[in-house]
Amino acid sequence: MKKRMTDQQEFEIMKLVLDKFLWLGFGIIAFGVYKMIAQSIANGLYYVIIGAALLILFTILIIKEYEVIT
Repeated sequence: MKKRMTDQQEFEIMKLVLDKFLWLGFGIIAFGVYKMIAQSIANGLYYVIIGAALLILFTILIIKEYEVIT
């Protein structure tokens, strides 16, 4: 028989998973800044935009998943 998780347990697991994706987004942005300094601004700007889009995407997912309905 499967055991159901409480809302708090589910939230804690989701926080652990999303933390990794947030690190990934900031890592991509940092790599883009490095590329901007080392090569050209246009080349690094693509990475910065992709990293920012990733962070925005996961922010939207968090808000939709854990929207508090009162």
